[in-house]
Amino acid sequence: MKFQLIKNDLNSSARLGKIQTDHGAFDTPIFMPVATSAAIKGVHNKDLIENVSPKVLLSNTYHLYLRPGENTIVNAGGIHKFMSWKNNILTDSGGYQVYSLSSNRKINADGVKFKSHIDGSYHFFTPEKAIDIQRNIGADIIMAFDECTPYPCDKKYARRSMDLTHDWLLRCINRFNSSKSKYDYNQFLFPIVQGSVYKDLRKQSAEIVMSHDMPGNAIGGLSVGEPHELMYEMCNEVCSILPVEKPRYLMGVGTPSNILENIALGVDMFDCVMPTRNARNGMLFTKNGTINIKNKKWKDDNSEIDPDGTTFVDKLYTKTYLRHLFTINEFLGKEIATIHNLGFYSWLIEEAKTAIKEDRFLNWKNEMVKRLDNKL
Repeated sequence: MKFQLIKNDLNSSARLGKIQTDHGAFDTPIFMPVATSAAIKGVHNKDLIENVSPKVLLSNTYHLYLRPGENTIVNAGGIHKFMSWKNNILTDSGGYQVYSLSSNRKINADGVKFKSHIDGSYHFFTPEKAIDIQRNIGADIIMAFDECTPYPCDKKYARRSMDLTHDWLLRCINRFNSSKSKYDYNQFLFPIVQGSVYKDLRKQSAEIVMSHDMPGNAIGGLSVGEPHELMYEMCNEVCSILPVEKPRYLMGVGTPSNILENIALGVDMFDCVMPTRNARNGMLFTKNGTINIKNKKWKDDNSEIDPDGTTFVDKLYTKTYLRHLFTINEFLGKEIATIHNLGFYSWLIEEAKTAIKEDRFLNWKNEMVKRLDNKL
């Protein structure tokens, strides 16, 4: 994998870059839509490509391991062929499930015992198994197995969890280096910085992660309920340590404002379920704030969804029609809203890139954040 740093913003730590893998190049900053189980819910790949044009999708190792199972994906020739996707794919190792399935898992030094949310069966993930599964799935960028700490958590627990993540990282790297891709392209492993909201732990974790000299580095354990200002403080600390010549990936973040603030701190890659999950619940992101399309105020509003929108749905459909679709629980409404939200995130990233290129990112970001936080 090659990462080229193209330009730094003059008034912030925002930057432009380019990442090259065997499935093509993509510019950073980048937002990666979440295709948890090898699909963006309710959206055809054709519509996704034509109206959002994502260069990277994120899928989840834990969910793909349970369904359809790694052998099915191997038999299909890897995840790209399985889901008919020609661009890049990144897989989360399953470490987030250590956090999100807290009532159905047990952690020890060897790994994590999970209880399936599907049928109640038990499964045991070790760092080595997480790498093996991701080798079988065949994503271009794969993640080390880690523990994502909750918020709040006491410092003693955060330190113990961080140390465990570092131990698991060594095992992940050893397994990765002693194995090969099953397919005719290379895979690249990213380690994950942890440490909860404790600056000294974040610093220690970033230094340890950096010492392994992997192709890129991720920042985990944020956007789990902590105040946004704490998120930015931790991210700023980590970005000041991680090498400038490697891409930085902030996992699971977030709102449009979160993304812009963290771009300003030097983050290159983002993913979040928010644009797709919120779309299915009727929340639309626009340049002037968020809309709950299910509210009665839109019942007779014949204006376009977003008059200056970036996808065909924004000018093709009106607010009153989209509200009607949600009222009758027509799935087309969820599809329209999903395409809109993903198109908006894509537009926002492109505008950020232009602002960085023209050395006006900080002022543009500050103005956009004010507008984005409006409730319409």
